[in-house]
Amino acid sequence: MSIELQTKYGQIDISNDVIATVAGGAAVDCYGIIGMASKKQFKDGIAEILRKENFTKGVIVRQEEEEVHIDMYIIVSYGTKISEVAHNVQSKVKYTLNKTVGLAVDSVNIFVQGVRVTNP
Repeated sequence: MSIELQTKYGQIDISNDVIATVAGGAAVDCYGIIGMASKKQFKDGIAEILRKENFTKGVIVRQEEEEVHIDMYIIVSYGTKISEVAHNVQSKVKYTLNKTVGLAVDSVNIFVQGVRVTNP
């Protein structure tokens, strides 16, 4: 599937995988994020940290009529305030997708799949 954007110059089709990769990259840059997790824990392993090339397994992009919704599955660092980390991820993902792709995202839903202790 892809997202279709209409501009004054014509139509642009953006793959959901591209949107998921950009969103995942923006999320892992946030403070308190250890990494992205798979949306299918039981199949892929419990709270497995995904590599950069597999961000699409931890991000779901949905388009309902004219609205775009993103579901993200993350692993946070132990000792951080989960609500603040989630809010920062939501803000950064919305901002990054708007600036890099020109896509206005209506909602970014965060699902915390685990908490990990980071190495000092």
